[in-house]
Amino acid sequence: MCASIIRPSPPCRSALFASNRATKTTFKAPRMAASASAYQKLLTVGTKIIGVGRNYAAHAKELGNAVPKEPVLFLKPTSSYLENGAKIEVPEPLEALDHEVELAVVIGQRARDVPEATAMDYVGGYALALDMTAREIQSTAKSAGLPWSVAKGQDTFTPISSLLPKSMLPDPHNVELWLKVDGEIRQKGSTSDMIFKIPFLISHISSIFTLLEGDVILTGTPQGVGPVKVGQKIEAGITGLLDVHFDVGRRHRHS
Repeated sequence: MCASIIRPSPPCRSALFASNRATKTTFKAPRMAASASAYQKLLTVGTKIIGVGRNYAAHAKELGNAVPKEPVLFLKPTSSYLENGAKIEVPEPLEALDHEVELAVVIGQRARDVPEATAMDYVGGYALALDMTAREIQSTAKSAGLPWSVAKGQDTFTPISSLLPKSMLPDPHNVELWLKVDGEIRQKGSTSDMIFKIPFLISHISSIFTLLEGDVILTGTPQGVGPVKVGQKIEAGITGLLDVHFDVGRRHRHS
């Protein structure tokens, strides 16, 4: 048993991908994901979520941003995770949140100052994630030169799928991501359009932050981001591999 889910002991961290390795041979259909126990460990073992902004040129342009010359990074707390099928909460007084569908890279072992040539050795698996964003708050923060933490890090703002083993994505730079709102396609794009590829991201990020097992890198979103309101339903997926669904509701703060 883990000594702490806030700062897990080394045996707890290693248990995430020990479980993943143990279940690799049980996959019999391409749409099956890892076990429930591995999913729970994914949600509790990692210490941080690193977001990569503007990593698809078309998305950067649709928001009026320049295409970056180096990765735009931000941090999200792991308390923002939301399990598949649960409710995304829109905090009062906001009317909507923006959806951003992303391929998530799950780190498999401690990584610090990792060379780009060996960076993929540190990948433990993948997941599909949504980077829910309070765009009004983010726009105000950007104008004032402030961080994006409040806009991106609130509870339920990182809905995430179960863990996919590396073997199910032999080429993570050639998968299709999609997202629907109330059955209407909003986003559809290929990870081949990433500006900064996964090996470079791992190398670059590990030169700034030490990456630990279970940490997640959100690799950016294709174009088509937009608002989703209370009462709507989001479906998203990696074509041919998995899909997730979330209802959108109102968050009422406890007095």
